[in-house]
Amino acid sequence: MTYVIAQPCVDVKDKACIEECPVDCIYEGRRSLYIHPDECVDCGACEPVCPVEAIFYEDDVPAEWQAYTPANAEFFDDLGSPGGAAKLGRIDHDHPLVAELSSAVNEAAQEGV
Repeated sequence: MTYVIAQPCVDVKDKACIEECPVDCIYEGRRSLYIHPDECVDCGACEPVCPVEAIFYEDDVPAEWQAYTPANAEFFDDLGSPGGAAKLGRIDHDHPLVAELSSAVNEAAQEGV
């Protein structure tokens, strides 16, 4: 099992979770952050520091954001397991689920509209 970053992170990327992660498994895409499922040690340090409550234990992802579980894993299909986000820096792409999400839709969701 692993933790998953869902829709509330899109276009926000606060990065407090990156600072808390002891294994450097949270990677930055263009519009969102992603947790590498094979590198995550399930410590949960990232979850409470997320200001937009975008991080969930895999079994606890809300129904409306279930698609983010495979999206987090599939983001790494071409990257494999780099062994740490810090050495890669920002990755210049996103999973199609995130890339195709309208900015206006996400901004409204962030504002609670």
